[in-house]
Amino acid sequence: MAKRSPSFACQNCGAVYTRWQGRCDACGNWSTIAEEAAEAPLPGGTALPRSKKGRVFALEGLIGDAPEAPRVSSGIDELDRVTGGGFVPGSVILIGGDPGIGKSTLLMQASAALAMDGERVVYISGEEATGQVRLRADRLGLSKAPVELAAETNVEDIITTLSKGPAPTLVIIDSIQTMWSESVESAPGTVTQVRGSAQALIRYAKTSGASVILVGHVTKDGQIAGPRVVEHMVDAVASFEGDGAHHFRILRAAKNRFGPTDEIGVFEMTGLGLKQVSNPSALFLEGRDTSSAGTAVFAGMEGTRPMLLEFQALVAPSSLGTPRRAVVGWDPSRLSMVIAVLEAHGGLKLGNHDVYLNVAGGLKVNEPAADLAAAAALVSSYSGHALPPDRVFMGEIGLTGALRPIGQIAVRMKEAAKLGFASAVIPKPGLDAVGKTTLQTHPMSDVADLVATIISGPKRHSGS
Repeated sequence: MAKRSPSFACQNCGAVYTRWQGRCDACGNWSTIAEEAAEAPLPGGTALPRSKKGRVFALEGLIGDAPEAPRVSSGIDELDRVTGGGFVPGSVILIGGDPGIGKSTLLMQASAALAMDGERVVYISGEEATGQVRLRADRLGLSKAPVELAAETNVEDIITTLSKGPAPTLVIIDSIQTMWSESVESAPGTVTQVRGSAQALIRYAKTSGASVILVGHVTKDGQIAGPRVVEHMVDAVASFEGDGAHHFRILRAAKNRFGPTDEIGVFEMTGLGLKQVSNPSALFLEGRDTSSAGTAVFAGMEGTRPMLLEFQALVAPSSLGTPRRAVVGWDPSRLSMVIAVLEAHGGLKLGNHDVYLNVAGGLKVNEPAADLAAAAALVSSYSGHALPPDRVFMGEIGLTGALRPIGQIAVRMKEAAKLGFASAVIPKPGLDAVGKTTLQTHPMSDVADLVATIISGPKRHSGS
């Protein structure tokens, strides 16, 4: 038998090379390529001898019954929202997040809720001893839940143990980076081991009908560590976001074969674990200063959920040769574009000013509809004119300065009306999609209209 030659794999993206090099051509990172033994075939693989022919299978048409996948509720409404209504039997979910963000706490609460409903739940910890997991469960008041617990990292032993008795409803692997398989000749935590271990656990989920949750580490950029091929292998990918400076956490779905993507669940971190937030808009707007210039409320969408957020801007004269541009919670390149449009089409001279922009509460906003709110906050701070406290902003800004229509505008305005807002600034091209609303609408065609409207308003400063 020919000897398998070693290969070199990038520990960040999983790209494979025949020799070592300092920089990965696939992801561009330096010093991430390490030598690994060639991956051995996993037991029970699908490889066939060359002499054996394939089988004939039936082909079907596009017309036919497609029943909705059955669901098992986790007992946590916000988690069910992100997964699309609950766990689908046989599905595999990958959850990533920073260390200490609350991944294990959330999964322990979901495990206890399912176990208390009579379902078999198995929690496999590869990073903590069973005593540490018990301490967490006791701190959360969940120690009486009949969750089956083990501290193990060998994939073959885990699958053999799970195969005894009835198939579990839910299996949690915390974390996939600590798992290793005897069939893979590589160290635990390497790309080859992560990929091989994930493949074995996915095969078990599909054959047994158990839902499997894989916990993944994240890199310094916030991406789930390990080969990106694992994200393509699983059925759903979710990231747990937040930081220690804020008491809330966001569970965001990036991929879901059984439900909508970009859906979010909002949780509040308390002394007794994670608490669901049924009205996140009220949480993010709590305690905002309505009398100061430089703040604007944005009516956004996170998946199917409307959400109101506060944009805060500070524009101050700069003593530096190159003024600073700092942004938190929004795309920096998007901020640069909005500043350029305000200078070219709005008449603002921001070239010698420092610009700071912040999304209050720490939530990250990705949709272009936030352009108008960011621009309103910048104009308000630059001119010193405060915006009406009961007004929301939504709209995309083009490079020509024109405002472009956005989607789901009626849902956004309904959420704003529910929270007591009285008026909304929207793009004029999207006025037909508003429908019936109690909000007074202010349609605008371009940023010049926005600048003129704000400057003509009252000039107020906090503390003056």
